Amino acid sequence: MKFLIIEQDLRISGSSQGIISRSFLSKLRTSFPDSRIDVVYLKQSESNDQLELLPVDDIQEKLLNLKYPFFTKLINRLYWRIFHVSLIDEFVHKQYANEISQINFEKYDHIFIRSGGLKHEMLLASEGLPILRKGIINFHEPFPTFWCSGANDSLQNLDLFRIKKMLKVVEQSKTCMATRFLAKDMQFLYGTRKYFYSLPHQFCNKVFDFSDTKQVRPNTKKITIAYHGALQFGRDIDNLLIAYKELVNENQWIKENSEFVLRLKSNEIYRIEKEYKDFQNIVPLHGLNFSNSYYEQAAADLNIILENGPVYCSVLVGKAPMLALINKPILTISPIESEIREVVKNDMYIATCGNKEEIKSKLENLILAIKEEKKLPSVFSDYFSDENFKRDIENIIYQKKSIY
Repeated sequence: MKFLIIEQDLRISGSSQGIISRSFLSKLRTSFPDSRIDVVYLKQSESNDQLELLPVDDIQEKLLNLKYPFFTKLINRLYWRIFHVSLIDEFVHKQYANEISQINFEKYDHIFIRSGGLKHEMLLASEGLPILRKGIINFHEPFPTFWCSGANDSLQNLDLFRIKKMLKVVEQSKTCMATRFLAKDMQFLYGTRKYFYSLPHQFCNKVFDFSDTKQVRPNTKKITIAYHGALQFGRDIDNLLIAYKELVNENQWIKENSEFVLRLKSNEIYRIEKEYKDFQNIVPLHGLNFSNSYYEQAAADLNIILENGPVYCSVLVGKAPMLALINKPILTISPIESEIREVVKNDMYIATCGNKEEIKSKLENLILAIKEEKKLPSVFSDYFSDENFKRDIENIIYQKKSIY
């Protein structure tokens, strides 16, 4: 078989989509070792992405110039109100479309067009192109951003016209895919014109260089709890920190033998630093590059996942498969409905965002279980296994309907 993968993000750090997409390519090679896998990488900015680590037959890397003219920006506000089209969007989409239209796609059996970021430029750029009829389009996030659970975006008139354009992309594509909850949501949003297949995010450590460990902070207590990531889309860090602080104040052993290290890619770090400046067990620090962050999370005794919320989470957080591979205990602060809550069968690993008492109870139980060196069950079982990946990919490329 011959695969073509059109990628928007293959960065090695600073991007969950880059990590997911690199891992997707590695898992694809594992599942189909004798197939040809070619990649066209349309990137938005200069970066050293260590593409030589990717197990593909050929990769074409192209840097797009997405800087639109000042005149376009000047007239855009009036233009879109009259014609319901953003000139800035059209300029960006044209840059992608110019490259995609030059691809000799007929020789490939299966073509994946994978979005990156929140604007889904590459998917929208493929509208009307012949390649799309063979294209399997991947939604990384809800589109438009208004549909991201926990987002503060309001629904703009222009978003409605973007939805109409994305509907054309969906209708013209071979088929569509996303993670489980997002697949169901996008299938409904776009009128159930196409069946949306589900594929969990993946992680493979073979496609990363972990030699940079200069900024790794050594653990200083017997039990280190770690959260690495952003604070956005309704993620509930405050109830978790309050719960931990109460445990420290109530339990002398936890006070003397545990620490909670936060590596935050958010301006919220300054607020948390101020609130907990006199509380030594909570250590707020700035985020790291992926290599250093991976080592710190691998060395932690208990990792934290914060899902989007507070009511519902439609996306699978990108770090889930990585933490599954690390295979340490994980506490997920989750809304009532989410993919992780559905997948994780053992209730000890899930606490409801907004419920401080439940968070406190689950956190305490896991800390004490780690203290007592109890053998704990796997958090995700085989959800991210190679076997499941191959089954899901075959469902997608051969368009076998499956139960979510």
